[in-house]
Amino acid sequence: MNRFNIRVYGILINKENQILLADEYIKGGQYTKFPGGGLEYGEGTRDCLKRELKEELGIETEIGDHIYTTDYFQPSAFHTDHQIISIYYLINSFDKIKVPIQLNPFDFDEQQIEKIKNTGAAETFRWLDWSDFAEESVTLPIDKIVATILKKRFN
Repeated sequence: MNRFNIRVYGILINKENQILLADEYIKGGQYTKFPGGGLEYGEGTRDCLKRELKEELGIETEIGDHIYTTDYFQPSAFHTDHQIISIYYLINSFDKIKVPIQLNPFDFDEQQIEKIKNTGAAETFRWLDWSDFAEESVTLPIDKIVATILKKRFN
């Protein structure tokens, strides 16, 4: 059965001119992406992003400008009969992020390593200097488009 998988992601740039990235281990692969996740039935996209960021980072956010929505066919990397539609917003947060922020990509702590052993998945977060951020900084095809849009818009 063909299905749609709608994902909503946030772009957070801090006062130090760094962008927040998520490093995720899932299904045996490593992916660097923007924070966010899947839309649940009955949610609006902005409500989904607020919920995801509260769950993942422990922060309350203000959802800002819409940056991009997938406008082409993109099959899921995990389920070839699913079509991915991703929606990206700028976000502001007045809260301090309540999860550990790592300095290096995929620098999972002991608790996250245990989670990988038990569930096959874990996620960690890190700031990347805007000057180092580029299309190659993220893994997923749609995220690469968004990275290019962001660099053009904010350079």
